[in-house]
Order: sequence, then structure tokens, then C-alpha cells
Amino acid sequence: MNIENTQSQMRKGILEFCILSIIRRGEAYPSDIVEEMKSANLNILEGTLYPLLTRLKNADMLTYRWVESNSGPPRKYFSLTEKGLAFYRELETTWKELANAVDALANKSEKITVNP
Repeated sequence: MNIENTQSQMRKGILEFCILSIIRRGEAYPSDIVEEMKSANLNILEGTLYPLLTRLKNADMLTYRWVESNSGPPRKYFSLTEKGLAFYRELETTWKELANAVDALANKSEKITVNP
């Protein structure tokens, strides 16, 4: 079994929640999302982020506005819609339930026997 594949799948499972967590705090520019994810040790490429943002926008979870830039093309800033905020809150509840359950299982103090 490949540990890197399992780790990647675990990260992918929480990616939407993490991105929505960033946007929930206020408008976000994609490269700022990438940087914040990197600083939290959750590396994401723009090639992964943009399709996800588009999918969330098409599902009416996000909206965006264009802002003129002095140093290049206009920038697209994303924010949550009401539907997106409700979706985020559902994900947050699910995350807390899962984190508590995993923590309870992983930190159980009984002796674990490993079969050879």
C-alpha cells in the first residue's frame, strides 16, 4: 500500500472545507488562498484550485467580483454566497464530528495488538 496515495486522498477530502474556511473570513484572491494553504502545510496548486473555485461558483456557493490591478490584468476576488455559507456550516459540523471520532479512536489508551 502506498502511504503517499493515502495521504493525498485524505488531503483531497478536506480541500473544499479548507478553501471555504479561508473565503468565509472575507473576499479572497486565488493566489492568496494558495499562499495561506501553503503556510498551513496544505500545499495546493493553482491548477487544482481554479477548477474547484469554478465548480463551487457554478453550484452557487461562491460569487466573485473583478478588481482592477495596477500591475496587470484585473483580479477576481471570491466570496461566499448565502448558500455557500450554509454549505460551509454543514461541512464544519461534519468536520468536527469526524475529527472528534478519529481523535477518540486514535487516542484510545487500550493496548492494541498487531497481527503478524
